[in-house]
Amino acid sequence: MDATLRRNTIYEIINLSNAPVSASSLAKRLNVSRQVIVGDIALLRAQGREVIATARGYIIPEFMGSNQYIGKIACSHSPENTKDELYIIVNIKAIVLNVIVEHELYGEITGQLNLKNKGDVDVFLHKVKLTEIKLLSELTMGVHLHTIACHDKDHFEHVCQALNKAGYLYRD
Repeated sequence: MDATLRRNTIYEIINLSNAPVSASSLAKRLNVSRQVIVGDIALLRAQGREVIATARGYIIPEFMGSNQYIGKIACSHSPENTKDELYIIVNIKAIVLNVIVEHELYGEITGQLNLKNKGDVDVFLHKVKLTEIKLLSELTMGVHLHTIACHDKDHFEHVCQALNKAGYLYRD
């Protein structure tokens, strides 16, 4: 299989999948190394194709549709409240696209999440626990942003109200 066909195949596999697709599973399926897949993904992005790497694997973002509202919220809480914060958002049927922190040395650091439901949250938090890697919000004493995909602006406001009620919205 030539490289162009392989990249198109990778994109199609990810696009047709209902779950994130790992680089390792793509490598096995296409009989190449994981590093070749990582390089192919970089080239797909350079061609303008939207491919997001999450902790669970690659996805094609669903939020590209014009009928969704994308907003950012500023939050602040301890690591112990992360599960509750994320559950609040996904229980209202919003998607947590990412987490963003402002680091004094590196500037803005973004972690892609794409969490749609409690199962996604549980898998993410299980990986955090398993790898003992700190949450990005721990770098900034709990202050962080989330980009949230909602049906419309009213839906986004509902998410903000629920997070405010729980005490998770950032207050200066």
